[in-house]
Amino acid sequence: MKQLTYFLFLFTCILSAQTNPKWLRHSSISPDGSKIAFTYKGDLYTVASAGGTAQQLTFHSAHDFMATWSKDGSKIAFASNRYGNFDIFVMNANGGTAKRLTFHSNNETPYSFTSDNKNVVFGALRQDDVRHRQYPHGSQTELYSVPVKAGKIQQLLTIPAEYTQFSKDGKTMLYQDKKGGENEWRKHHTSSITRDIWVYNTKTQKHKMITTNTAEDRQPVFSSDEKSMYFLSERNGTFNVFKSTLENGDSAEQITNFKTHPVRFLSIANDILSFGYDGETYTLKEGEKPKKVAITITTQDKENTDKYISVNGGINEMAVSPNGKEIAFIARGEVFVTSVDKTFTKRLTNTPENERFVNWSSDGKSVIYSSERNGKWSVFKTEKIRKEEPFFYAATLIKETTLIDNKKDNYLAQYSPDGKKIAFIEGRRTLKILDVKSKKEVTLLTPKDLFHMRDGDKNFTWSPDSKWLLVDWSKTLNNGEILLMAADGSKRVNLNESGYYDSNPKWVNNGKQMIWFSNRNGLKSYATSGSSQSDVYSMFFTQDAWDEFNLSDEDYKLMKAIKEEEKKNSSKKKEKETKKKDTDKKDKKEVKPLTFDWDNLKDRTKRLTIHSSRLGDAVLSKDGDKLYYLSSFEGRSNLWTTNLRTKETKMLMKLNVGYGSLTWDKEMNNLYLLSSGRITKLNPSTNKQTKTS
Repeated sequence: MKQLTYFLFLFTCILSAQTNPKWLRHSSISPDGSKIAFTYKGDLYTVASAGGTAQQLTFHSAHDFMATWSKDGSKIAFASNRYGNFDIFVMNANGGTAKRLTFHSNNETPYSFTSDNKNVVFGALRQDDVRHRQYPHGSQTELYSVPVKAGKIQQLLTIPAEYTQFSKDGKTMLYQDKKGGENEWRKHHTSSITRDIWVYNTKTQKHKMITTNTAEDRQPVFSSDEKSMYFLSERNGTFNVFKSTLENGDSAEQITNFKTHPVRFLSIANDILSFGYDGETYTLKEGEKPKKVAITITTQDKENTDKYISVNGGINEMAVSPNGKEIAFIARGEVFVTSVDKTFTKRLTNTPENERFVNWSSDGKSVIYSSERNGKWSVFKTEKIRKEEPFFYAATLIKETTLIDNKKDNYLAQYSPDGKKIAFIEGRRTLKILDVKSKKEVTLLTPKDLFHMRDGDKNFTWSPDSKWLLVDWSKTLNNGEILLMAADGSKRVNLNESGYYDSNPKWVNNGKQMIWFSNRNGLKSYATSGSSQSDVYSMFFTQDAWDEFNLSDEDYKLMKAIKEEEKKNSSKKKEKETKKKDTDKKDKKEVKPLTFDWDNLKDRTKRLTIHSSRLGDAVLSKDGDKLYYLSSFEGRSNLWTTNLRTKETKMLMKLNVGYGSLTWDKEMNNLYLLSSGRITKLNPSTNKQTKTS
């Protein structure tokens, strides 16, 4: 096993004087309106409400957030995960040691102090009342209070009451409800479980619903005279501040008119509203325009800026070089290249942005990948500078250049085998071919043909002659097809039209056939009943390849023996001819253009697996006689093999892995498995596994 421990120079900027930093979160104005507390990069700060240099209150590697002021402004309660989950802490408003108040294993969130400043009110999933009609659920918290000096915790309400605010006399409480498990940060949500605002009488213990809008209504706060309230609502498109009476929140007056982003983190003191918008903090007096609070933050690193980090076990993509001697992979969002059988590893990228979709150029002289820089995906390539250094893993000088960059997202770039073209996805829903020399582009599929669910959800692969592509195509969610497309856009053939899920096409047998997955024979998944079972199928593009596949085992062995003899005689003849040629010229492998026998093409289809199962990946051996596939029958996946001549099927290796992908390096005749963040070299002939990383 080769342990990939690489020195990653991780750094954080020393913010000597960062003005107007973004993503100041969970802001809360002090009771006298003079200061605003907020969270920045997991620490608590306070700043004058008029702006200025912020004072850092906490210096901790844990995440501190949800600063809540006591009514007299002397203390701040907050949540911190210093002991694993988020507990309630309290500290002096000017800083100092934080005191832990809660010790439960579930997360707890502070909302307010009681009117007498003796208790912190918080929400948590701790214990439903025995008489509660609902089964305990992770989204349905209860309301509690804990003494500021620590002590016995009291349950106030058994229902979810969030962002609670108490009146000065403590008799009235405003809160937002929570009817279901909808994510708090979801935008433009309208349904039966959107949040509404309620008022609660602490003496009579009666609840009254104030808002009934289908949009989200949240974070109520009392006005200074406590005769009305301010709150956040999405009823007019995006979250803004509204004002209403305590009797009817549906006939509310809109106070702010932000358009693009939602307003968050509403608080009030002395008729001054404080809230967050687009990562920055604002204040507002009713009748005036919102004012951005200019904030400067000065801080220092909490930990060493560099450290040794093992990338072993954190790999999520890999690609074997054309010569089979190197593997490029992605770990922790960076690109690396490692040797197959040595301990050398080279880091190619060192960026704060995410790199993905790694691949090789056809000649192996460059590694290509996409990086999410400047707010969009672009395609880059890294090359070796010194010709005397043949391997990336031992290269001393490398150079990165931009390969594809425009105003849209571009990723999943693949060089054609001849290196003259690049297939890639543009704008998440367009498949294009780029001519490397002329820079001309051909569009094969448009947004009318493709839908998008996540980055990298398209799949296509080049033919050996660089003239065709096999493309995973699913115009709707109820089935999948495989398209055969000419790279120049002149021809497009749907190879399946089965009505089932057909996917994961791969060229095999030098482009004379393909293998793919289909669920037409296995158990089907209806709605949420579970995952489908699939089989490996093969389609033969020529009649000769189909006839050869259907030979008996005896006839196939005879044909193979004859071909080997012909190859020997051909090699001897070629050797004599080569001696006459210039020995300095390198022999180039001739790739013949593929031919297709279009008549009865779909009839030349064969099911290769003898049993349907949950498949992970599949490859054919170099000679095409054996099928290797990851299959899960009971529990996790193992490596199975089927002899395509004798139909003998057996479990070859008990891997006991989750989902994985197989890569057959035909140049070196190696089989690689990427699963659970590790690359493993499998030797089917000896049934041995070698951990590469």
